[in-house]
Amino acid sequence: MPHAELTLTIPDEIWIGDISRAYDDATFRILSALPGEDSGVGLAEITSDDLPAVLRDIENRESVTTIEILSHRDDSALVQFETSMPLLLFPVQGSGVPLEMPFTLSNGEAVWEISAPQERLSELGEQLEEFGIAFSVDRIQQHLETEQVLTESQLELVQEAIDAGYYDTPRECSLTELADRVGIAKSTCSETLHRAEEQILKQFVSDHQAR
Repeated sequence: MPHAELTLTIPDEIWIGDISRAYDDATFRILSALPGEDSGVGLAEITSDDLPAVLRDIENRESVTTIEILSHRDDSALVQFETSMPLLLFPVQGSGVPLEMPFTLSNGEAVWEISAPQERLSELGEQLEEFGIAFSVDRIQQHLETEQVLTESQLELVQEAIDAGYYDTPRECSLTELADRVGIAKSTCSETLHRAEEQILKQFVSDHQAR
């Protein structure tokens, strides 16, 4: 499944983009966000050297209907807010792509990490364009879980080899000892490990080249 990293440029008329540009040292770490029918609720950790001014600015925004400071310490605050214009949630909702949390927003830009099938990613791109949100694709790679790369028996043997110290330097377990430990022939152990290592190395190189 493809894994993509996107940088979004928040339109000028959106309050969180305006504020993050006005206070260029401010960082909004969005911990959770929930869209509703006519609004959206978010939980954010806000950090700024001028935090009181940032919080006052948020409170004065017409599209921010409620704001509650849950905790406050020095230059950082945990804030829950409701907004009538949750623009960033609309493309996610429309494309059916799960948005990975948390994500960071600063200086008018948000960085998203997305894992979704290619057709969903394409739909997300179309939705972002439809809502006037400029974006760039910083990185995309084909991400496969270990279970997809290795068979169950290969995965079990590699895990056993790691636990036994077969891959340690210096090696704590010989191939013969590993084969005896798992109860298989030495030749079978060697072939299974070789095939597993081949798959892992090929996947590693493929992921590295895709970056």
